[in-house]
Amino acid sequence: MFRRIRSDVQCILDRDPAARSTWEVLTCYPGLHALVMHRFAHWLWGHGLRWLGRFVSNFSRWLTGIEIHPGAQIGDGVFIDHGMGVVIGETAEIGDGCTIYQGVTLGGTSLYKGEKRHPTLGRNVVVSAGAKVLGGFLVGDDAKIGSNAVVIKPVPAGATAVGIPARIIQADDTARREAVAAKMGFSAYGITENDDPLSKAMRGLIDNAASHEHQVALLWQAIEKLQTARRGEDCVPDDAQVRENFEADKLTQLVGK
Repeated sequence: MFRRIRSDVQCILDRDPAARSTWEVLTCYPGLHALVMHRFAHWLWGHGLRWLGRFVSNFSRWLTGIEIHPGAQIGDGVFIDHGMGVVIGETAEIGDGCTIYQGVTLGGTSLYKGEKRHPTLGRNVVVSAGAKVLGGFLVGDDAKIGSNAVVIKPVPAGATAVGIPARIIQADDTARREAVAAKMGFSAYGITENDDPLSKAMRGLIDNAASHEHQVALLWQAIEKLQTARRGEDCVPDDAQVRENFEADKLTQLVGK
């Protein structure tokens, strides 16, 4: 028990720049208090003392503002920051190293007893303030849930979920768009990640630009082969646009960067 408390204190000191000392964490962090009392309540629950486990859980809720059902399974190194209004349901599972902010709900959508009604968080998942994760699905390792997002479907490992209802932003897609935009001399960070029409259109344009660039490269390879087959004869039409004419500054100004 003391080993886990030391581990909990250390993870708070590592992740929260406002934490100044071990004594401050032990006495002033309700997330730590809620986890310690949850472990006792979970032990009671697992040994058949269901009412007593619920009573300890309810007392913890009154003391900390954090409601954790004694049936929930929580791993090591979990940090509940601020914590007020956090609700974690009976069949929820939280992996090691997760971070949960205030106002988060790990809730269920099914009314049938005995089912897996609440989500499972993998390792090192971050659930931002006010997010609602509803249902018995998996949120993959290293995923991130944006503030006030409502997540009702699985989130792949390493992805980010934002919006209501949440849409999935793959880290690989974001990196690919930024790489393509950088080659054109345009900053993709000027594109917001919300659902406004401009951001959707710009993401589509960048994706199309990547596809067109690949097709143009294939066409030039075909022209070179044809020119070689004709023994050096010039196969490029006179009106062909062989130089780039992309006005990156104007596109950057368009999205307000």
